[in-house]
Amino acid sequence: MSLSLPPRVSERAYQRLAEIAEDSGEVKALRVAVDGGGCSGFQYDIRFDEPASDDLVLEKDGLKVLIDPVSLPFLENAVIDFSDELIGARFVIDNPNASSSCGCGISFSM
Repeated sequence: MSLSLPPRVSERAYQRLAEIAEDSGEVKALRVAVDGGGCSGFQYDIRFDEPASDDLVLEKDGLKVLIDPVSLPFLENAVIDFSDELIGARFVIDNPNASSSCGCGISFSM
């Protein structure tokens, strides 16, 4: 049985948040949520948002990643990262709980 740990944010993801804050002139928190739907049953909802009182806040140097309590169990032991590839630059989730995911990387099943 593996130990349940909260998600972790990679250094690269924090660096990208810092670049976005520098470019826009304002620091915004990144929300990572899990919603029902998508081609595999669940999908990630990654957007900038304001913190809610019951959010888990992962923070480094004033940069914040928010996770709501409903999404948290789906993101145990996951890594929130930033990928900059030919197909595009985006925040990505390396989720060991996902039994399969679709080609877009936004949708997954458990």
